[in-house]
Amino acid sequence: MNRDELAAILGRQPAAMALYVTGKGLDGPWGIAHGMADAAANSPLSVDTPLRVASNTKTVVAATVLRLWEQGLVDLDGPIAPLLTPVLNGLLTSAGYRTDAITVRQLLNHSAGLNDHADDPRYFETVLREPTRFWAREEQVRLAVEYSGPLSEAGTRFRYSDTGYILLGDIIERISGEALAATVRRQMSFDRLGLEATWWEIAEPQPATAAPRGRQFLGKTDATDISASMDLYGGGGLVMSARDLATLFAALFEGRVFTSPDTLRQMLSTGSHEGADGYRLGISASRISDVECYSHLGFWGTAAYYSPATGIAIAGFATNREARGALVSIIEQVLAATEA
Repeated sequence: MNRDELAAILGRQPAAMALYVTGKGLDGPWGIAHGMADAAANSPLSVDTPLRVASNTKTVVAATVLRLWEQGLVDLDGPIAPLLTPVLNGLLTSAGYRTDAITVRQLLNHSAGLNDHADDPRYFETVLREPTRFWAREEQVRLAVEYSGPLSEAGTRFRYSDTGYILLGDIIERISGEALAATVRRQMSFDRLGLEATWWEIAEPQPATAAPRGRQFLGKTDATDISASMDLYGGGGLVMSARDLATLFAALFEGRVFTSPDTLRQMLSTGSHEGADGYRLGISASRISDVECYSHLGFWGTAAYYSPATGIAIAGFATNREARGALVSIIEQVLAATEA
């Protein structure tokens, strides 16, 4: 697929989209975008437009935990009970969660049996009804345990959980002794990698180098100004551009984040639980044209992929959640064409 063909495909989409492609397998990075970042401001979408990346944050949080692991600061297979803020540990144990048996690794690969507060319709209905409400970390964990006790025995089954990544955010803060955003920025080398349109909402100011944040939609609902606190504490929280997200994915897989190659192998290791093949430590695994690729999606319409076979990273943004499926299809077509 050449760039003219890709431009034509993007031009037919009902939502604005941007793609940025980089990695050691290319002669040079390139990007393409179509549509508006903010129609009212007459601002076109570009590969440098920052948007909320939601669960793409999970890959970054997982990589931060692995950075702490390679520094000997956390045991991936140790229990989470002594690592958590006591009030959060108390909430979990009171609802029947065995935090003395749940491990950090199980939070990372979603096999801890934790309920997902964000997947409960009651939570999202409240978010849409009260868009300016500030949500605290403890409040979200409390909702998760009120909604449900353990969904499965720890380490036996894949059950995706934003709540689990909220707990990881808390663990990172307690190990590092500083705010989650500051630890992630330092451990992931955001500044060294030149991520000029990346920041953690509320915890960090928007960089002076970043363009205005683009508007994001859930169907016909403009979700741009929903409080960032609804998805802030580790399951989400980052704002990034397509360029920055692809650059970070390439750096992660090409040895510019972790100190040792063994750490990436740990991140991509497959667990023994049911459903382990499709999700590793903070990242999904799949095959495109029978070639293994690693990826993660973000709720509002973002996606990032890396193909080790070709050395290509792609990040794509759609400004409407309903267009995320089309975006993923386009990205996978691009990857399949490069692998052919």
